[in-house]
Amino acid sequence: DDEGNENDFELIGSVEVDGKTYCALIPFTEGDEEPEEYIVLRVEKSEENPDEEILVSIDDDEEFDRIADIFDDEFADIDYDMAPEAE
Repeated sequence: DDEGNENDFELIGSVEVDGKTYCALIPFTEGDEEPEEYIVLRVEKSEENPDEEILVSIDDDEEFDRIADIFDDEFADIDYDMAPEAE
């Protein structure tokens, strides 16, 4: 984060919009604990190392709302309670 703290996240989705890649992430947890919210970050090239990609927060409210709506629609179609079919 901005303060130099490391956090572990699990990628639950990504989408490309207008040439930019966005990621939806949830905090990584041990056990059965399910996070209630996910965060949305934008992928950018690192200024220090152009070969490295970094995740940055989305400061523009309109951009954030537009991307969050895309993820909300995508995740609404997933039935998490549906058991996998046996083969």
